[in-house]
Amino acid sequence: MHYKTVLIDDEPLAISRLKRLLSKFEDVFEIIDTAGNGQEGLEKIETLKPDLIFLDIEMPLLNGFEMLEQLDTVPKVIFCTAYDQYAIQAFEENSLDYLLKPVEKERLQKTVDKLKSLEKKDNGFDDTALAKLLSQVNKKKTIHSITVKKGDKIFFIPLTDISYFHAEDKYVFLNTNDGKQYLTSYTITSLDEKLPEEFIRISRSAIIHTHRIASLEKSFNGKFVVNLNDLKKTKLESGTSYGDNLKQLMEV
Repeated sequence: MHYKTVLIDDEPLAISRLKRLLSKFEDVFEIIDTAGNGQEGLEKIETLKPDLIFLDIEMPLLNGFEMLEQLDTVPKVIFCTAYDQYAIQAFEENSLDYLLKPVEKERLQKTVDKLKSLEKKDNGFDDTALAKLLSQVNKKKTIHSITVKKGDKIFFIPLTDISYFHAEDKYVFLNTNDGKQYLTSYTITSLDEKLPEEFIRISRSAIIHTHRIASLEKSFNGKFVVNLNDLKKTKLESGTSYGDNLKQLMEV
């Protein structure tokens, strides 16, 4: 049992810790590369064809679940995350292993033992179980805030304080009613799936809080200009294919 392994995590300290722990099991894991986000992880997997990956979930560009859904061939996956109890239950039900951060050597030994046990039963990877896991964890849950990092601190921004989200290049920003802006680790797609119904997507690059809409102006090709009542009096244009979201809001 020897696995070519890629570590995928946006936290350099987490990567360093995992490398150090896995060095104690070099007869099992051969670390062939690392990746700092989901997009980079996707590219490394497609190029290097690892047997196994250690995968964080909340990462910029593509989160762990979005990355897995884009793979044609899925290696064995060991989630390494600080995700909540809901997700942990899903992992357990689908017989996929997970490590809670900070990873401990004793817990990693149990992972090795589980891999050995699975190796004896079947060399294949259960794609059906993974698909079920992704379906369970991606269900919308009731949330009340979005977490953002600033330096070494993590801030909880209440949904009621958020005016809109917008994407620029590969980054997504959270904008508050009082004009503040925060870089997030989410994609627009993952936010669209995560946020409750009072948030709607109006374009490929923007999601707005419907309670912040001051007025709408009809534009061309079925588009709308959305005027928000935040401090900056933000104006956003809807995408052609997202006009129905606003029409449904207006019941027209």
